[in-house]
Amino acid sequence: MLFNFEKDQEHIFDQLGDQMHRVNPNLTFEFGPKENGHREFVISADGIKEAFPAVEALYAAAPSLPRWKCTKFRPRRKPLDVSYQGVSVPSAQVRVKVDPKGQTANLTVFIPGFAADKNRTYQALSFLLLDGALGEYDVETRVDQISVAAKPNEKEQTYSLEDLPKAFDAALARK
Repeated sequence: MLFNFEKDQEHIFDQLGDQMHRVNPNLTFEFGPKENGHREFVISADGIKEAFPAVEALYAAAPSLPRWKCTKFRPRRKPLDVSYQGVSVPSAQVRVKVDPKGQTANLTVFIPGFAADKNRTYQALSFLLLDGALGEYDVETRVDQISVAAKPNEKEQTYSLEDLPKAFDAALARK
């Protein structure tokens, strides 16, 4: 049923969501596309660090199934354009400054068109973009502060979302 969820997606997602919320109300999930007879199932805390133990427990209890790859936490992915509350952001236009602070880093996300009066919207967009680029686990455990601005000054070292994972890992000395 889950492998071919597209046949009755709304009903199946509602059922699965209800079952996951019985474990922890913050849990959510993602399905990857069918590739070579396999499909990925992502167990996510939806960016809520307090729900991480529930993700770990559910992942540990997951059976090994031949057609499935189970993944804990949203993984790093190729950057995608995002939209939220009427604001669309092309991922290719976003730059990120990494400021290491020991085992964590502060990040400044530069989004063209940033407007201070829509700070909450731009903060949400920055989380969506960073979750995609760095993965849910690293954003919640290795990023201290996230700020948003319109554009960097010319002297600041910034990275595209595509280059961010490598720069972030290097800044925090993680290979």
